[in-house]
Amino acid sequence: MKKKIKIEVDCPNCAAKLEAAVQKVDGVNAASYAFMSQKLLIEADDDRMDAVFAEVLKACKKAVPDCIIHQ
Repeated sequence: MKKKIKIEVDCPNCAAKLEAAVQKVDGVNAASYAFMSQKLLIEADDDRMDAVFAEVLKACKKAVPDCIIHQ
């Protein structure tokens, strides 16, 4: 299952940190962040998506504390 979320970051470096942190989350099969559109795309197993998504949001805030997550 794929899920897309809008997350605002200030710079390309922050975007790279965010993407790297999300890729390390257990259960994430793939993750990519598009700096220009400010969107994070994650792919995880259907049955674990809710739990994985919650961990992804925590990882985003830990990697880039001043990011703005639109849910």
